[in-house]
Amino acid sequence: MAQTVGIKEVARHAGVSVGTVSNVINRPHMVAEETRERVLGAIGELGYVRSESARQLRAGRSRIISLLVLDMANPFFVDVASGAERVARGASLGVMLCNSAQSVTEEADYLSLFAEQRVRGVLVTPADLTGRNLTEFRRHRIPFVLVDRVLPSAEGCSVSVDDVLGGRLAAQHLLDQGHASIAYVSGPMSLQQCRDRRDGALAALTDAGLDASALHVLEADRLDVPEGRDAGARLLGMDPRPSAVFCANDLLALGVLQALFAEGVRVPEDIALVGYDDIEFAAAAAVPLTSVRQPAVRMGRQAAELLLEETGDEADRHRHQSIVLEPELIVRDSTLAPRH
Repeated sequence: MAQTVGIKEVARHAGVSVGTVSNVINRPHMVAEETRERVLGAIGELGYVRSESARQLRAGRSRIISLLVLDMANPFFVDVASGAERVARGASLGVMLCNSAQSVTEEADYLSLFAEQRVRGVLVTPADLTGRNLTEFRRHRIPFVLVDRVLPSAEGCSVSVDDVLGGRLAAQHLLDQGHASIAYVSGPMSLQQCRDRRDGALAALTDAGLDASALHVLEADRLDVPEGRDAGARLLGMDPRPSAVFCANDLLALGVLQALFAEGVRVPEDIALVGYDDIEFAAAAAVPLTSVRQPAVRMGRQAAELLLEETGDEADRHRHQSIVLEPELIVRDSTLAPRH
């Protein structure tokens, strides 16, 4: 295997000092044009590539921020990453995108990796709801911002969505369509978002004078399409069967829709269906899906902006913020047709 060409080899090849090569790379305006061209020629001939890790060690700060999400198969997190990446690129920074797969252990491993790599900062949607992983990470003094989670501003920055309001919007829409018995297909109730969306739906039912038993909770192990199909099968076995379904995210809703179609159950004539997130596939489903839209790109963008503010040249003026964005109900065919 060929050895990596270093700055000393470039200097020797160009007939200049190591300091001159360093100036050509970092402060080219300080070097005479003829000398600069000779050094650049040597760099091209030898294939020299500057060691970014060495530069970071000297400068004491990285040009990489890390984004750790729960599930990269979920288009919601793809949109979050898109918003964060645009902000990072605008600041000439790169983004290291990682997937915890909702695993507390994998999250801890990635946080350790980020500390070892001395990243500039971290955007994270935590899998560990006890907070122990982040408590351990704090000792490295690397700034982080929580995404899609609320963090008291005294402890750091966070950008989230009002999921209680989102759950209320979904349930209220179904109530307005005449449904008095609603199934809530949830992800793991250990996730705060799932609990908040349930609580919002319960609040809407209570305001309508209905008992909490009017909301039938079906808990799934994961927030994905296969779990949605399984929940749909369980829903079809219920007697009496709810006339409407509210799902904790669109992937679950698409799985439920598949299960209903497989058994000839019509949406929305027989069962109305609402999702959450409003991913791109929601509008493109066989029956366009009513969904509670989260401003995912905006969430990623604002989280990245807070992180760069905390790690920038004026970091001493930074004040922690907990930003809570509002969701929006997007109504489509899956809830609108008359029931029979």
